Amino acid sequence: MKSTLLTLVLLMSLTGTAWADRVKDLASVAAGRSNQLIGYGLVVGLQGTGDGSDVSFTAQSMKSMLSRMGVSLEGPLSDFEQSANSGKIDIKNVAAVMITGELPAFAKPGQKIDINVSAIGKATSLRGGNLLLTSLRGVDGEVYGLAQGALTATGIDSSAAGSKVSVGTPNSARIPNGATVERMVETPFETSDHVVMNVRESDFTTTTAIVNAVNKSFGEGTARALDGMSFAVRAPSDMSQRVAFMSMVENLDVVPGEPPARVVVNSRTGTVVISRNVRVSASAVSHGTISVAIAATNEVSQPNAFGQGQTTAVQNASIAVTEPNKPMFLFQPGVELRQLVDAVNQVGATPSALIAILEALKSTGSLRAELIVI
Repeated sequence: MKSTLLTLVLLMSLTGTAWADRVKDLASVAAGRSNQLIGYGLVVGLQGTGDGSDVSFTAQSMKSMLSRMGVSLEGPLSDFEQSANSGKIDIKNVAAVMITGELPAFAKPGQKIDINVSAIGKATSLRGGNLLLTSLRGVDGEVYGLAQGALTATGIDSSAAGSKVSVGTPNSARIPNGATVERMVETPFETSDHVVMNVRESDFTTTTAIVNAVNKSFGEGTARALDGMSFAVRAPSDMSQRVAFMSMVENLDVVPGEPPARVVVNSRTGTVVISRNVRVSASAVSHGTISVAIAATNEVSQPNAFGQGQTTAVQNASIAVTEPNKPMFLFQPGVELRQLVDAVNQVGATPSALIAILEALKSTGSLRAELIVI
């Protein structure tokens, strides 16, 4: 049982076959980035779980919205207006919220995107609410989408007789397809002479392999590396041909560079994952624990017959020292993952002991890998 985790790590990490991946799984078009959107709005129709009179900006927002919709606050409603200015309106069925969303790359006006809605006041639940029409703005302040619709809240918050049960977060909700794209983000994809692509993880080997694969398929000079993260591909100027060309580039098979040697340790669960390229320099490791057990025995000492002594309590102690038979094992220079796992399994090391061994090897400089403890 002790070696199950180590064996599992070995089966997951040890592989000698280099698999080819598609370019689209290794890199993405630099112009195809998404953009974050944010907005402020009101959720109505709540069952008494809104902000109430304690949140002044909710009342001010209600007043401003009603004014834009032609609802006069003069005359008979002057008391309402005064209450709005002082933040005293008791609107338990309304909550002020922030709306966030992500505008996908190349999104066109009229397309739908999902949005997240979160309460920013004292609203305890958004369940059953409806978001009023809200504009979503980008980092440049321009409106890129309009959001409105019924909220989908999965959290539950209920209390009775002094007991309270909460499941999830009831003051956060989502609206699938709740926003409509109103503006397209301009990108250099249509106008630039070259299409720049970024690999998902900076690696000179992977970038070089992709450039070589593109040049081999479409001719020398079609692609060139910019650095370890980016490369540029010369694409046709006609947009239809450019899209078809990039489709062919994305589906090229490339053997990526192997990731750096890395050991990841979860100190809470004892899980250890070791990548295939981990090496250990020459070192000797001894694993074992010494157990010391002290037992106390209470006895009674009595005097001889017709003696003048007294009965006395005596405590006797026994000490036992035990040490398991765990031999030292020696790592030769450049030992590989299989040998490392086999050696640790032979001495019956538990995952926690393996963590201690790896940390010791790292501190002595014998572990040729990055040790990450989470």
